[in-house]
Amino acid sequence: MRLNRISNSFCRSLTIAGLFLLLLFCGLHPAAAQDDARERFLSWIRREAERLQAGPAGQLPGTLEAWTGHRALLRGRLEAAWGGFPEQAVPLEPRILGVLDRPDYRIEKITFQTFPGVWMTANAWVPKRSGKLPAVLCVHGHWQGAKQDPHVQARCAGLAKLGFFVLAVDAFGAGERGIGKALGEYHGEMTGATLFPIGRPLSGVQVYENMRAVDYLITRPEVDAQKLGITGASGGGNQSMYAGAWDERLKAAVPVCSVGTYHAYLGAACCMCEVVPGAITFTEESGVLALTAPRALMVISATQDAFQFSVGEAQKSLAGARSIFELYNRGEALRHVIIESPHDYNQPMREAMYGFMTQHLVGSGDGSPIAEPAITLEEPEALRCYPGDTRPDDWLTLPQFAALEAASLASQRNFPDTAAAMRVADGVLRAKLQRTLGGIAIPDAAPAASADSTTSELKITPEPGITLTVQLPSAEHRGASEWTLIVTADGLSADSTTQLFDAIQKRLEQTAGLELRATAGQGWASDRIGRAPDHNSAEWSLWIGRPLLGQWVSDIRAAVAALEGNGLDDADRLHVAGSGPAALAVLCAAALDRRINSVTVQHLPTTWVTDPPWEKQRLGMLPSGILREVGDIEHIAAMIAPVPLQILAPTDGQGNPLPMSALNTAFMATRRLYQDSGNKAVLRIEGGRTVR
Repeated sequence: MRLNRISNSFCRSLTIAGLFLLLLFCGLHPAAAQDDARERFLSWIRREAERLQAGPAGQLPGTLEAWTGHRALLRGRLEAAWGGFPEQAVPLEPRILGVLDRPDYRIEKITFQTFPGVWMTANAWVPKRSGKLPAVLCVHGHWQGAKQDPHVQARCAGLAKLGFFVLAVDAFGAGERGIGKALGEYHGEMTGATLFPIGRPLSGVQVYENMRAVDYLITRPEVDAQKLGITGASGGGNQSMYAGAWDERLKAAVPVCSVGTYHAYLGAACCMCEVVPGAITFTEESGVLALTAPRALMVISATQDAFQFSVGEAQKSLAGARSIFELYNRGEALRHVIIESPHDYNQPMREAMYGFMTQHLVGSGDGSPIAEPAITLEEPEALRCYPGDTRPDDWLTLPQFAALEAASLASQRNFPDTAAAMRVADGVLRAKLQRTLGGIAIPDAAPAASADSTTSELKITPEPGITLTVQLPSAEHRGASEWTLIVTADGLSADSTTQLFDAIQKRLEQTAGLELRATAGQGWASDRIGRAPDHNSAEWSLWIGRPLLGQWVSDIRAAVAALEGNGLDDADRLHVAGSGPAALAVLCAAALDRRINSVTVQHLPTTWVTDPPWEKQRLGMLPSGILREVGDIEHIAAMIAPVPLQILAPTDGQGNPLPMSALNTAFMATRRLYQDSGNKAVLRIEGGRTVR
């Protein structure tokens, strides 16, 4: 169908437990398939991962000397991916808010400070024993009750009865630390995603907060600071792997139902707390496990777990890590335990952990499982630091923390405020933007099939393995002096695209159309998790260091190059327009590509900063570190000046149209640059209703 015919048609919360089960099993095994258009994207993701791992990223050194250097580089890359850690820790200021007295131990309800104004809720299970005690940090996974959940309580009670001081903590955004005051919130999808723009992914925040929990442990007079361990299952196993690898004060780590390979995440779903942006560009999970050496590490796998945590995938990573343990002559300190079980942290798993912790922290036994003593579980509400709705109203939530960090970054930003200053900084800013969007050079041209006079579609290849279709104007109109390229993430027949076409008022015959990769008809069938419609494809892209927003920019630039070979001449003007997620991609493309002569964006969020989680937006719109490296959306728009720019019906992070009071102050950096460039008149910002 010709585009002018298409254009004519233009003019006419799940519970946390249920959501995590969906995360585990909505992903596909490598043999599963969707239709060709959808499968091609995942195939491309996997090929990119294989290409990256074929180089140094997938290799572990064969000598201790080489490993020492590699280890330092790996820690540096991990820290950078996590956005770095504060140079100076804030005071812990611990508070004991209540105590439960039990025959063999007492349970303390504790809070302490991790980041400025950020409080971690915790329970200390303190054995009634004399002398210094070994201690274990128990981190929860995606259990609905967090530290209060029976899955977590069971190992805390068992360890305490065996003589271990236990600290069980709530992860940021979960348990007592959710946006609301009730238990059961999920800290993943768009809640955890608020951290990406500031460059502090949830995985890194958890590593740092667990380091602060260790800081707290060593302040306790009951604790032997030389005998510390960490364990958790599922997302808590993920935390145990990373904190155990990173914090050398932890002498033993036991991640449960969480270890596999990064490659196995590609085609599956995982939580935001598991994502390390760009990790596949510099390591595999084997490298992270190897960072624990020569300290003790036991991985527990379940035979009936999801593919990404399966026994076979865990064995791949453990084989690589074992080679490093053996360089230290510590092969016996690495152990793999396989339990016939679904995804869990059940009694056989706990008993294996008790034996391992006793061997490596207490110094007794051979690491064989220790029978679990009789345990009694508490009512979850009894363990809460703030029962019911008693948590302080000024409690800092995860999105609020992200907003405060964004404000701090803004106060340090020195973005050009004059046209002259922008000319000086332009090259640096464009390089930073391009790097943040994927770190690769985007070609000025792209292979494309030629279109003859009867062709209404043009197949383009932005990069090997990705094929897109550009809907062309009718052949007789391809010589027009003004072209419009409509870019969409919702489909060329969507209401938002219709509205956008009406807004720009261009002749139908001069309009081309592009549907971005991994969206609409090419979107993954099981992509949505919670509020994120592109949850899985966006996560897979982050793993390989290619955020979806950057891929979409590549698509637009490839489409522009293809049009140049099919009727668009150097002397012609090219207008590019997009709505919603495509609007942000168009904005970034125009900031990088001077072949674009005019821009219209509709339903564009005004900022990457939002207090409540993002709604009616795409996860792919949130590249990691963009606020730190470049600036906010208004700064991207300012980089387009003096190219004519229309911003129609901008929205907040929840997709709501802005009131006039907010609209008058929106895009201040953009307004300054356009005014100073002498082209204030070509910047148009106006409100309107939002199509959703």
